[in-house]
Amino acid sequence: MANEATLIYELGPAIPFTVADETGIAKGTLLTLSDPMTAAANSAIVLGAPVAGIAATEKIANDGVTKLGVFRTGIFKVTASGSVTAGDALATIGNFVYTAAVNEEDLIGIALETATNGETFLMELKPLAAQLA
Repeated sequence: MANEATLIYELGPAIPFTVADETGIAKGTLLTLSDPMTAAANSAIVLGAPVAGIAATEKIANDGVTKLGVFRTGIFKVTASGSVTAGDALATIGNFVYTAAVNEEDLIGIALETATNGETFLMELKPLAAQLA
């Protein structure tokens, strides 16, 4: 998979989330959240999808495993979609990260570096389903 998030500094342990047995998920995939505490790959172009976190390990399809460790905190190297400035609030488009609007919901983190489209940069993972609108 291209553009996976790479863990640089682990700030907290991976937390087990439920995942579908039939689905494969690459390590470093940005994950969306659904009820009850279920994670899935954010592979589609979904703006403002609820954020579960980042996959800590690989999940192989049809391996009988229905739990996956998910990082909810940490410093990660991610790929920018558009320009990102250090300090920006961030959201996701598939497995890319973009600067979020001030009232955006479902934020994934904070930019620690400035980057241009397609460039990698450091992000602090801080999922937040902010109801700011």
